[in-house]
Amino acid sequence: MPVGPARMPLLDHLGELRRRLMIVVVSLFVAAIVLYFATPTLIDIFIDPIRSFLPEGELYLTTALGGFSIRFRVALFFAAIVCSPIIIWEIMGFFLPALTDKERKWVVPTVAALVALFFLGMLFAWLFIQRPAFQWMTGESKAFGNILPDAESYLGIMMGLELGFGVAFELPLIVFYLTILHIVPYATFRQSWRAIYVGILVFAAMVTPDASPVTMAFMYAALMMLYEASLLVARQVIVAREGRAALKWTRADYEAAKEAADA
Repeated sequence: MPVGPARMPLLDHLGELRRRLMIVVVSLFVAAIVLYFATPTLIDIFIDPIRSFLPEGELYLTTALGGFSIRFRVALFFAAIVCSPIIIWEIMGFFLPALTDKERKWVVPTVAALVALFFLGMLFAWLFIQRPAFQWMTGESKAFGNILPDAESYLGIMMGLELGFGVAFELPLIVFYLTILHIVPYATFRQSWRAIYVGILVFAAMVTPDASPVTMAFMYAALMMLYEASLLVARQVIVAREGRAALKWTRADYEAAKEAADA
């Protein structure tokens, strides 16, 4: 990844941003064109978890141009997934000059973790969320009418679930960095666990695309486990770097220890 100097004129920064945005846009465009021709296969695999909730196992189109618009949306969706490492890499590359040499060593692990967690969230949604979510939604509708599985509506809900879980699964990385950098001390996370648990519940409700209690419950459970796992890893890092006493530090204690180390 080319890295520019930390201090640049404003127009140079804008030029750097434009260059990186062009790389992202061109990557998405090329990937979308290639994947467009594979969309029938991709859609067939994509809807596999909910096939039992579709009449005759098929989706329906209600407009003549529906096929083109849906194939384009699906191709762009999968292009964003395929190009996510490039997108994250370019975003990190833009901010890299502002980091110190010590901070830059975390860039590659951070990018790898971001990509891995994003894919993990989407895979979790496809394997464990899509089926119970649609089972609940279709069950609520069957009480008073028959469902026409509109392709645009169904695929839109599925893509929303995938992206929602992909983004939500980035939470552990945020918590990890807040903790090891002592922006929010480890002790604060532990002491405020009740408020944090409620906050995660509110977050799960906000990012649940289908607004179903089943999906929200699954997301809340997954986020809780990821949150606790991120704190566990952060605890190990803090103890290894600064000792067990650092687990009880406040922000002021960390600043004092940092000043003492620099002196």
